[in-house]
Amino acid sequence: MLADRTLLKGVGFGVCAGLCWGVIFLGPQLTSGLSGLQFAVLRFLCYGLFSLGFLLPRWRRVCSNLSAADWKSLFWLSLIGNLLYYSLVGSGVQLVGIATTSLIVGLIPVLVTLAGRNDSNAISLRRLVPSLCCAVAGVILISSHALIAPNQTTSAIHNVLGILCAVGALVTWSWYAVSNARRLALVTEVSSHDWALLTGIMTGAQSLLLAVPVFVFSDQVHSTSDWMHFVFVAGGVALLSSVIGGACWNQASRLLPLALSGQVLVIETLAALVFGFLWEQRLPDVPELAAIALLVTGVAWCLSCHRPAPGQQPVGAEQPDQ
Repeated sequence: MLADRTLLKGVGFGVCAGLCWGVIFLGPQLTSGLSGLQFAVLRFLCYGLFSLGFLLPRWRRVCSNLSAADWKSLFWLSLIGNLLYYSLVGSGVQLVGIATTSLIVGLIPVLVTLAGRNDSNAISLRRLVPSLCCAVAGVILISSHALIAPNQTTSAIHNVLGILCAVGALVTWSWYAVSNARRLALVTEVSSHDWALLTGIMTGAQSLLLAVPVFVFSDQVHSTSDWMHFVFVAGGVALLSSVIGGACWNQASRLLPLALSGQVLVIETLAALVFGFLWEQRLPDVPELAAIALLVTGVAWCLSCHRPAPGQQPVGAEQPDQ
């Protein structure tokens, strides 16, 4: 019974993280005057400031529990899982749109599931193949739709580049999800929330180093009101997605087996699609609906594979301390 509650609690945290992360696809559309990299840097500068403010009162106590290996992990997790990933997402959204980018990135649960297939008590790959095929088919469909029927406001080359950016984001964040979950399993003296704040501070420091070349040497000129708008959007995305969403995801990563935690991320894709269609003031077309149906079916099918039989412990769940 306690194991069931742990699993349910983990799924709840994962769903909350997905809902918070859905807005990250909308941010680049709201700041079209900035490139994907510029908005990523601005967002993570805000994230770093928020994180430093929240963690400062207990900085020494938290840092005393970290090893050199932990700091090294924080560096790479922040650089690849935050800065590089979100730069690719922002570029993909601006080039090919929210729907296509979010659906391609929505394949993250598949890659995370495959990465966790050798973990203890993981579901066998044979049982997961049908669900994984559904999810992959959805991504292939939306990608081909973007290439065959280009947006009227973008060229075919832009769509290809946008899809490549989305695929790059898919790979980088899948790596982050797996690496972060495994590092969290080793850092038992630091809470999930504090680990998210440490990641934010590290990402903020990296963004500070990038800010000068990214903004000072840019040939774009913006008014004061434009910059106020950019900072407002970046700050909102940082607080909701990075601080709150990151803390929820770290908690989910500790409560759920890796193969299952990735599946919960379909909520992020669905939230992003809703925000995207509202922003574009349209309904999804037939290929988009089919792609959404395939992706959701695949992930839901995979979730059902992790559902325990009556009286059986959930797959991958650890026995809680008595």
